Amino acid sequence: MVRPKTKERRGHRTYHGKHKNQRGGGTRGGRGDVGKCKHHFMRSMLLGTEMGKHGFVHLPLTEEIETVNVDVLDQMAGPDGKVELTDMKVLGRGQVTRKLNVSASGFSATAKTKIEAAGGQAVVV
Repeated sequence: MVRPKTKERRGHRTYHGKHKNQRGGGTRGGRGDVGKCKHHFMRSMLLGTEMGKHGFVHLPLTEEIETVNVDVLDQMAGPDGKVELTDMKVLGRGQVTRKLNVSASGFSATAKTKIEAAGGQAVVV
């Protein structure tokens, strides 16, 4: 036999008691991995989930080296025609007007031919 109060409450939204607490993830402390570094720390430790950032990291594979073009070397050279560039690469834009002895960490092919065509030397340090 059905109780009279049960019969009265059937069809109503709150017939089974509280209903709003079960709707969100607030009573369980969030959904998914929420709180694994805070209030669900032991749960994450027992499950063995990794903490922190994961995935790919885009890093520059080579350091950018400073460059100097051939047309600037004439201004940088002293009266004897010597230029020392320890951490620079020489590129081939422009013209060489006089004999230069250039020592640098690298030369492009056109820069080396232009310096040697003017009677100078291109030495890699």
